[in-house]
Amino acid sequence: MTEDGEDTARARRPGTPDLRLASDVPGEAPPLDVRAEPPLGPEGEADLPRDRNQAILEAAKQVGAVLKRGGHPFALAGSVAVHAHGGSGNLQHDVDFCVRPEDAGPVAATLRDAGLIVYSPPEDWLIKATCFGQDVDVIFELAHRPVSEEMLRRAQELPVESVRMPVLAPTDLLTGLIAAFSEHHCDFGAVLPIARALREKVDWEQVRRDCGDAPMPAAFFFLLERLNVIRPARGRESP
Repeated sequence: MTEDGEDTARARRPGTPDLRLASDVPGEAPPLDVRAEPPLGPEGEADLPRDRNQAILEAAKQVGAVLKRGGHPFALAGSVAVHAHGGSGNLQHDVDFCVRPEDAGPVAATLRDAGLIVYSPPEDWLIKATCFGQDVDVIFELAHRPVSEEMLRRAQELPVESVRMPVLAPTDLLTGLIAAFSEHHCDFGAVLPIARALREKVDWEQVRRDCGDAPMPAAFFFLLERLNVIRPARGRESP
């Protein structure tokens, strides 16, 4: 699951690569140079992606297609999952996928076989890869809880532009984000727009149960209630 450190500059190569997307070859994982920039047009400018959001989407599509062909149970997570559920199109700095802890090694091998640089960061709850110059996090713990088979079963198959793939259910997405709040990590501003966008699709009572009585999640629920994003918890409704 580990790999000797490699120069991250290898994630970008000059020239015009002969790139074939995974979706171009049915039934097999094609030989790709996913470390390269997208193909260049006749004027020497990249045809795709034209902005960071599109670059992140292209990386999500490519890695999702490779994992599907490899037969691995997984689910798209993070900001691209929010986008797939109809949330904001303003994507964050990387692509996130969830896999079970026991699948992390085989997934890493599949990604390496597809041409990605894969490595283990100091954190012991994920592995990292690089695709089309974008960071890809393959996570096997969400908020200190192992990704379970049940969680992956609840994932919904949705299109990420032209590629359909399993996407973490909205309730699991919000539980992972809110349960991670602590004294050291408490960015309500990043999660508030997601809660607003997906509020009708989330089982908020389940999210409250999963988060327990931890103080930072409780403070975020209070904020959501005051902003009328969610209803007060049962037993605390106004008379």
